[in-house]
Amino acid sequence: MQKRLLTATLALCAVLLFLGLFPVHGEAEIYDTVVRLHVLANSDSDEDQALKLRVRDAVLEVTSPLLADCTSQEEARALIEAHTDDIRTAAEAVIAAEGRTDTVSILLGEEEYPERDYDSFCFPAGTYLSLRVCIGDAEGKNWWCCLFPPLCLGTSTATTQAAEEEFIAVGLTPSQYKIITESEKPVYKVRFKILEVFQSLW
Repeated sequence: MQKRLLTATLALCAVLLFLGLFPVHGEAEIYDTVVRLHVLANSDSDEDQALKLRVRDAVLEVTSPLLADCTSQEEARALIEAHTDDIRTAAEAVIAAEGRTDTVSILLGEEEYPERDYDSFCFPAGTYLSLRVCIGDAEGKNWWCCLFPPLCLGTSTATTQAAEEEFIAVGLTPSQYKIITESEKPVYKVRFKILEVFQSLW
């Protein structure tokens, strides 16, 4: 069964390559350029969801200036790792100020993300370097954004122009950036899906 699936997948990819749709135009670089932020609430209660957003804001107060002058994912990773205690302390201070005793776990590593639409762009599903902030049991609805380049702006994301400038500044070419801003077009949806299949196979 697996052999048939692999054969069918390779045949489909060959057809799409012929049609000029195979992901050879920079989709993979997106995964190797950004750092995502994932904040998980203790539960779905109104109180826990509100606390999640306050913790998010505290984390961003630490990370936004920290990553402002970074020029690569590697540099961003190193800075985050060096300031993990600062990030945790900021999150715990918010929780303590609310009279809560929830624990906070700060994890930096590879994490699977679903396709995610923002106001001006869309990230394909895939494996990203991710800063995960887990509050308490971390069983509530979560919150995602792009931590690096620093596009997390609390309740919203950066403007289209600011986002483009940030992504190009850290190494994406204009054509690669175009991939995440025109992701509603069928050609990009197909590329994302093929890339996801290849990642799962290899």
